[in-house]
Amino acid sequence: MTQRFIELGEGYGDIYELRELITSNQQRFMHGFVFVSTNSHGKQVLSIAVVFKPASEGNFMPIYLCREGIPVDSKRLAVFEKAVTDLGHTPIKMEVKHSSVYANKKFYHSHLISVLRLNHYIPPMQ
Repeated sequence: MTQRFIELGEGYGDIYELRELITSNQQRFMHGFVFVSTNSHGKQVLSIAVVFKPASEGNFMPIYLCREGIPVDSKRLAVFEKAVTDLGHTPIKMEVKHSSVYANKKFYHSHLISVLRLNHYIPPMQ
């Protein structure tokens, strides 16, 4: 099964697109995540992500991500949390390293996928 991040943006207007993806794909929704990281200026920023089950055909598991553009006390976070809780789930908060620590986004995404697999939030490689 292929598991891949699809970045929507940094969580400004695209948060509303992510909310629409959640509500229109309720039957495929698996988990909602809030990744907390600290940037190079020592400020905490949030990324939000949603994992969906693979479509009925194909072996692709999408993980939609709004990366590191959401302040800790943002109304945008509340929009995301409400969309997840409306489905009867609780957003999972995890502290992760900031993406600037990695040489490129590919390594950052690989690290996050490994963390999600190790915590059994997504299935292992097959």
